[in-house]
Amino acid sequence: MNYQEALDYLKQASARGARLGLARVRELADRLGNPQRNLRVIHIAGTNGKGSVGAMLAAVLHAAGIRTGHFASPALCSVNEYYRIDGEPASDETFASLLTEVQAQAEQMTDPPTEFEILAAAAYLLFAKEKCGASVIECCMGGGTDCTNVIEYPVLSVITNIRKDHCAFLGNTIAEIALQKAGIIKEGCPVLIGCRNSEALRVIDAYAKRLHAPAEHRQQIITETEFSLSGTRLGTLQFGSLYLPLLGMYQPENAALVLQAVTILRRQGFEIPDDAVRQGLSACRWHGRFELLSQNPAVIFDGAHNPDGMRKTAESLACYFGKRQNLVFVTGVMADKEYRCYPEMLKPLAAQVYTVKPDNPRALDAEKLCAVYAEAGIPAHSCITVTDALVRACSSGMPVIGLGSLYLYREFVSALNAAQCVPDSACKF
Repeated sequence: MNYQEALDYLKQASARGARLGLARVRELADRLGNPQRNLRVIHIAGTNGKGSVGAMLAAVLHAAGIRTGHFASPALCSVNEYYRIDGEPASDETFASLLTEVQAQAEQMTDPPTEFEILAAAAYLLFAKEKCGASVIECCMGGGTDCTNVIEYPVLSVITNIRKDHCAFLGNTIAEIALQKAGIIKEGCPVLIGCRNSEALRVIDAYAKRLHAPAEHRQQIITETEFSLSGTRLGTLQFGSLYLPLLGMYQPENAALVLQAVTILRRQGFEIPDDAVRQGLSACRWHGRFELLSQNPAVIFDGAHNPDGMRKTAESLACYFGKRQNLVFVTGVMADKEYRCYPEMLKPLAAQVYTVKPDNPRALDAEKLCAVYAEAGIPAHSCITVTDALVRACSSGMPVIGLGSLYLYREFVSALNAAQCVPDSACKF
């Protein structure tokens, strides 16, 4: 297959929908020679934060001179971004070659795999071919029945936090969701537990104990923080002063988990000097998570897509801009999310909201989302295109915040550049 044919094949596989379970991906991995068995995997699950934790950890491992594979979803601007080697997305040629090899095995199966099962199996195959010394693998959804969960002996499992999300697949209670996330823990393999919810901790601790998996809870590693639109500065006892270009008041918690993970990985035989920690964090980039795209006026995109994520984003916006109703939002969400609670969180910040419909079959109509904000007493207007929304938003002269589904990101950045309403846009694709 060439690159376009590989994209078409994935689209065909996506029509099979999302189906949790490991039977198909295990068969596919077996047909590919079980490449995951040749990898040293750090496996990450959680409701929010797993993407940022994975990106920081991959950057630190790369800075330590370790060839590092990183699998994360969703891919924001091109499917190649599912796979990064030492921070760089796979090339079109590599992606096409990889999917060709996987397709040859997948389509021989009686029950062919889903899109994400194909992507996950291909990640293990690619990282094995590239002889990666570390592979940071982010769960796509859930944990125990997630398509990435074919690893038998991860060097470390990390669970970031537990909140209600994907309830139709993972359960309606914190305990049910925590049990799903705990499924990435393996017999005798270390696990780092970053969640704070007592009910989730009880479930995960019991799961780890049954499997004799050494478990560590989140520790207080960050001693001081300083936030600005130029980045985040962190004070630590072990690693000294650290600079992180990622924004958001929630990033110090993610960084603390990474620092704790480094200590565990050192015990597992990884050579990670303190300088690599400093260099890796300072070089880390992670698109779509409170990302500053422009400074004049400020344009930020944040993929807050559930109540906990939106709450933390609102807190961060208040930190950077104050609660003065001086922000203009361009927002779009998926129809299956708990979006009705968002206006209450954003009302102290919002001067105007423009709603759009992301390019995804699960997206909520812009008009319906607009009505939710209007009912909360927030000035709101629905727009047919993201470009129209951005032109209107930028004309206000106030900071513009792109918010909601990560599926909105690509269209938001493309529209930002095309509209040329922000001449110094920092992100071009």
